[in-house]
Amino acid sequence: MTIHREGYKYIIIATILWIALGWTAGHFIPPSFSWLSGLITFLLFLVWFWVVAFFRIPSRNFVHGENKIIAPADGKVVVIEETYEPEYFKANRLQISIFMSPVNVHVNRNPVSGVIKYMKYHAGKYLVAWHPKSSTENERTTLVIGNDRGDILMRQIAGAMARRICFYVGENDIVKQNEEFGFIRFGSRVDVFLPLDTKVNVNIGDVAKGGVTVLAHYAE
Repeated sequence: MTIHREGYKYIIIATILWIALGWTAGHFIPPSFSWLSGLITFLLFLVWFWVVAFFRIPSRNFVHGENKIIAPADGKVVVIEETYEPEYFKANRLQISIFMSPVNVHVNRNPVSGVIKYMKYHAGKYLVAWHPKSSTENERTTLVIGNDRGDILMRQIAGAMARRICFYVGENDIVKQNEEFGFIRFGSRVDVFLPLDTKVNVNIGDVAKGGVTVLAHYAE
């Protein structure tokens, strides 16, 4: 396991707060309330541990395949439906949405190999990620990967806790399946829009692993 580069600053801040507030509690809380000092120090440790765990990058054996569409993120599958995609396709597509809780790994990976045909960042609100309007009103990034089998659109959507969407690719970049394309800090959602004839390989409620879980297969 390694730590994502987006986490260095937050881990340093959490470490300083843990040490500083723990020292303050130990020196200014009366000895008769030593239990309170210990409790504060323990709670600060839990916060520090959560921050470190949030930015973890676990070691994984990635799944590959030209006909496979791999999960771009860790989390629970919350949407599988045909819906209208208004930004790029302007037509109906098959949508699969993965909700990332604050305890999930938040690295976002390319579900397929191909070329970045479209990339756009949208500033916006911070509604909870499962809100019906979050996909059109929240801060979000839209990315389209194209290859010989068709185009796939992914949308990183910030949630109530997420305040920063990070992305590391641009239009015309050539990308490989399972390579990292972005990161969302502190919980959110990733929508994937697929061709209507795609064969879905997951169900609502399933827990996906980025780079491992096969979301779907291209139609033969």
